[in-house]
Amino acid sequence: GAELLDRLTKHLEGDTSVQLPILTSCCPGWVNFFEYQFPELKDIPSSAKSPQQMFGAVAKTYMADKLKVNREDMVVLSVMPCLAKKYVAQRDEFKVDGNPDVDYSITTRELSQMIKQSLGGIDDLPEEDFDRPMGESTGAGVHFRG
Repeated sequence: GAELLDRLTKHLEGDTSVQLPILTSCCPGWVNFFEYQFPELKDIPSSAKSPQQMFGAVAKTYMADKLKVNREDMVVLSVMPCLAKKYVAQRDEFKVDGNPDVDYSITTRELSQMIKQSLGGIDDLPEEDFDRPMGESTGAGVHFRG
């Protein structure tokens, strides 16, 4: 919201260099399309990181600190539905001293294939409670459901 407010304020104050509209940046394919096909519009996508990259950055800063480990000793693996997430995970702007925020990104299909190959299938997995690396949620995000 802050980025949108900043762009709108500058636009209303007469700054003609402001790029509007502001579009989502969570899809690396979309961002790549702008960068290579319309470089003059590369600032239209939001500067916000994708959820994958936000999680990686938080994991390697906040979680690393909480667990008392070095960022370089952590491995962040994301499971995403899109192949393009592999590309974005390796971009230089998402690295600190050469260490990526997200080390590996696999697709949901790849995960499913790994489970089938090693365990026979998802239906054969035992039920377990999921981990809560960030603690309990507040429920404040409930009103964002569609």
